[in-house]
Amino acid sequence: MLQLDLQVVHTALQWARKGHSFWLCTVLSTYGSAPRTPGAMLAVRADGQLIGSLSGGCVEEAFLESLADGELRAPTQIVLYGESDEERQRLQLPCGGVLKVLVEHRAPDKTWVDHLQGMYNALLGQRRLVRELDLSSGAFVLMADDHGGEIAQLLNERVRIRIGPVLRLILAGLSPVAEYCASFARTIGCEVIACDPREEMLRRPPEGVQVHPVLPSEFIAAGHCHEATAVVALTHDPRIDDLALMEAVRSPAFYIGAMGSRQTSIRRAERLSRVGGLSSQQIARIHMPIGLNLGSKTPAEIALSVVADVLRVYHGKGRDAL
Repeated sequence: MLQLDLQVVHTALQWARKGHSFWLCTVLSTYGSAPRTPGAMLAVRADGQLIGSLSGGCVEEAFLESLADGELRAPTQIVLYGESDEERQRLQLPCGGVLKVLVEHRAPDKTWVDHLQGMYNALLGQRRLVRELDLSSGAFVLMADDHGGEIAQLLNERVRIRIGPVLRLILAGLSPVAEYCASFARTIGCEVIACDPREEMLRRPPEGVQVHPVLPSEFIAAGHCHEATAVVALTHDPRIDDLALMEAVRSPAFYIGAMGSRQTSIRRAERLSRVGGLSSQQIARIHMPIGLNLGSKTPAEIALSVVADVLRVYHGKGRDAL
């Protein structure tokens, strides 16, 4: 299953290619307690079909009511939800929660299709881009993101939205721990991919996971890791785990981990150096033993520690900050 933002843009791209006009909504900023972060997207067709989320339900209903009343027909405009206590209560937003949302109503022409394709490619990790929109004219353009910064910015009559790769979790082999990792990762919005050539492991693939019946090392070597990719080896099978790790350390993946005890990890490091020819710097990139030390014993507990550690590194938190 694709991560939610990927699902939104993928579906929007299909709609545009089929000639459907639709509204694309993007959260620009939040104040107080808000359920979605800047950059979150929702796409809505005139017939009520929608994909994505701005708040988890009530804001979406208010948006559909506005469409039914013939509102929000401009190419681009800014809409605030939750400005008053009464509106927050009606929309069931948390206390103090306010959403500032960019609403676009676009015709399905070639320029818009190309723009959506560029967004989709950026979310897949091809390169980081910035969407820049003029609120007065409705004009829009994609540019390379060379400087970084806030996800969304409103500068006078211009809006800038940064788009980059979504968090991707590659499961290097399937196992009970890997299946729980897939479930937890999907819940927090990750794109989850599993690679395993073993026929017996593919009979009941995890729900909502892209499964590739190949060695994880082959999949990684083919260039499927970007800077927001985590690779986790959880099979206890060196033929799968070690080969995957050897390729992962040569990729831009931000997190690489392997399951095993401390003694197993020491032996694996020696093996990767002796057999795989990895340098000490490459081996140091591998989190082993993988995960946070939560005293985990069961597959679900181990998976929780793994996904928590991936999130810790993704958000730039040191272990001592927990």
